[in-house]
Amino acid sequence: MTGSDGRTALITGAAGFLGSHLVDRWLSLGWQVIGVDNLSTGRDRNLVEARRSARFQLQRADLVESSSLPTADLYLHFASPASPPAYQRDPIGTLRVNSIGTFHVLEAARRDDATVVVASTSEVYGDPQVHPQPESYFGNVSPTGVRSCYDEGKRFTEAACFAFQRTYGMDVRVLRIFNTYGPRMDPADGRVISNFVVQALHGEPLSVYGDGHQTRSFCYVSDLVRGIELLAHKDPAPPTPINLGNPVEFRVADVASLVSKVVGIPLRTKQLPMPEGDPRQRCPDISAAKRLLGWEPEVPLEQGLIETVRYLREELAGGH
Repeated sequence: MTGSDGRTALITGAAGFLGSHLVDRWLSLGWQVIGVDNLSTGRDRNLVEARRSARFQLQRADLVESSSLPTADLYLHFASPASPPAYQRDPIGTLRVNSIGTFHVLEAARRDDATVVVASTSEVYGDPQVHPQPESYFGNVSPTGVRSCYDEGKRFTEAACFAFQRTYGMDVRVLRIFNTYGPRMDPADGRVISNFVVQALHGEPLSVYGDGHQTRSFCYVSDLVRGIELLAHKDPAPPTPINLGNPVEFRVADVASLVSKVVGIPLRTKQLPMPEGDPRQRCPDISAAKRLLGWEPEVPLEQGLIETVRYLREELAGGH
């Protein structure tokens, strides 16, 4: 899969944070790229660069309703609300896109005898009792909690992928994405990095939930995109889902301190109750990605924060 030979990649969720970076990457490889997005959480401004290319087209469509997708050689399925505020606003839509929408993508890929790369999430591990989380861990997930529409939706996505793989011999690759950040994040997406940066830029105290000792790991978007590209082109396909994320763990309180440093303001915080179902620890075991893909992240958190702060500062100032 090189790209100057007229191959076509179809990317769902193309106007989203990750989807738009994937659009740009596959265009840079010389592919024709079809983006599909209903813009429910994606933003058209994320595709400004892509629209300069004659090899890109965007279809504004609801993947749940669109059972007939254009022909492609590679499908990258990244359509789904991913931040807690977004998926909790529309839990039924989140379940539908991760079930019906996933079936539509898998059926199209089967029709075209195409490779399909599907985004899952570290949320399939729930509030983990194993740390760090390897792909073999089955998770500790509530099927009825406020986060279940996403957690269980993605667990269904994975089940569907491997059912199609076993039943039809399809080339299906699944990645479990851990916390990712960088330019094109939605300032209102409710994630740790964007929350802290936006509050710091507004001169507000940073909202720390609980005691701030809960941990997260943060992967810069360029590292993640590189991992996805390696996964898409790996021959043969890995037989199980693959964790992609940064194994360097940070306490949330320490992230608040680092964001304040990068923004250049004194650290001020306000303590809030822990949200329901919020995990205490989240960190990937990436030994499979290292072994099978030769991948590990390279961008340190402080360096990635500098780029993220620059982007969000311009975004809040109306520069995007």
